[in-house]
Amino acid sequence: MKITRISTLVLGVVAAVTMNSCSEEFLDGEITAQLDSETAASLVESDPDALNAYLNGIWSFMVSANVNGSDGSNHEDFSYMSVLHSTEMQGEDIVFFNSSWFVYDYAFDEREYPYARTAIDWLTFYTLIAKSNEIIDLFNEDPTTKEAKGIMGQAYAVRGMSYYYLIQLYQQYMKDANTINYDAPGVPLRYSKRENLSEEEIKDRAGRNTVKMVFDQIESDLTKAVDLLDAGYERPKGASGKDFIDVHVANGLLARYYLMSQQWQKAADAANAARKGYKIMDEAGMKDGFIDITNEEWMWGFDHSSETMTGFVSFFSHMSNLAPGYSGMDYSGRGISDWLYNQMSITDLRRKDWFNDAQGSLFTDPSLPGACHPYAILKFGGDGNWEMDYPYMRASEMVLIEAEAYAHLGDGETAATVLKELMEKRDPAWNKTSVTVYDVWIQRRIELIGEGFSFFDLKRLYEGIDRTKSTNHMVPYNKFIIEAGAVDWTYQIPLREIQENDEIEEKDQNP
Repeated sequence: MKITRISTLVLGVVAAVTMNSCSEEFLDGEITAQLDSETAASLVESDPDALNAYLNGIWSFMVSANVNGSDGSNHEDFSYMSVLHSTEMQGEDIVFFNSSWFVYDYAFDEREYPYARTAIDWLTFYTLIAKSNEIIDLFNEDPTTKEAKGIMGQAYAVRGMSYYYLIQLYQQYMKDANTINYDAPGVPLRYSKRENLSEEEIKDRAGRNTVKMVFDQIESDLTKAVDLLDAGYERPKGASGKDFIDVHVANGLLARYYLMSQQWQKAADAANAARKGYKIMDEAGMKDGFIDITNEEWMWGFDHSSETMTGFVSFFSHMSNLAPGYSGMDYSGRGISDWLYNQMSITDLRRKDWFNDAQGSLFTDPSLPGACHPYAILKFGGDGNWEMDYPYMRASEMVLIEAEAYAHLGDGETAATVLKELMEKRDPAWNKTSVTVYDVWIQRRIELIGEGFSFFDLKRLYEGIDRTKSTNHMVPYNKFIIEAGAVDWTYQIPLREIQENDEIEEKDQNP
């Protein structure tokens, strides 16, 4: 007989992962058995820092290696950033120089249920959901202090974010460029005990339910997060404080959701609220290698240390041609497609600061051969000791969301005014007075390259992939033309979930 709980799928993973920022009790979930809800709620109110270990456990899991319970040999498995990187490799904009790690993602050949990728992504986000629910269940009553509200708000933010990614990975939720398929099968929803759902509701929602139900849950979780964090919660001081989610980050997550769900004015408003108080970095910041969380426009990320960095099994090992990892050594170097490179004007600072040129003459150090290729990506650096920080959210993204939302609303002039806040720091010659959705999308692709957005943008905009527009994609993957809405865009549900969840059968599998 199958086991009905999705949590059974994640328990082994959570127990197997070694985290440096939290206790052993956090890993196996036993702390909630030792700490009754009344005591936990009292502790949250009186000494919230004592329970930051729960949040630190989430942040540590998001950068851990081998969430799929492997023996350490899978160097494509490093939690949240491996999800973002694997999807990024499926687009048009990043090219491979050599066939190595992530090449099956590049080949659109990792979506089927027997393969590791679909299990890694599923486990990553359902583990985050399980741990978020543990935090929510610390409270037997609604929190009253700003500190306690902040802890609960962050749990809701992580849960909503997890469903945001799951529905995009495991369903083709768009019928066409303008229509969301709300009736399509969704993904399982898991709840905290304090939400007091009936057994029937829990059972119904543990199956595929609908896209509409998942969308509603995302919006509910993220709006709760904003409301709770807007009560005055402040992150811990110092660089590591940016590991935590505040109201700006919660609004940023909500802006991402509103953009996906085509609620344009809400997307613009949330993005504007999210970036309040942040500056767009200048050229000096652009050259810092995206390795330092103290960068003035970084809103959320992870402040790595020697205890948390995972070396070759990491984002920078695969994405940075300037770090001594797989890309830097040219086992699997990364470049920008020449088509996208040519969308930048010669006055665009990103053209010379973030990419090698067409001749490969801007970087020629033979100790990092991956960076010497024509069009090699130089945006991401290295510090020599694998302590490079991970970027999760930047103010530039919020400008781009706000500008795109106004373009969708038909207000190209306001969209251009907003976009200029970014472009005046990137291209001094840029001076458009009106922009289209396409104009903004091109700037998203350039500005956010490598940060994990391109696959999700292609899917929500109902765009296909045509790598034949570029001349430097690796053979034979340079011949890819994948239509919008094709089955290739949707991951299959891991076989183990179908075997262990009574509410999902083989007939519910994605094609």
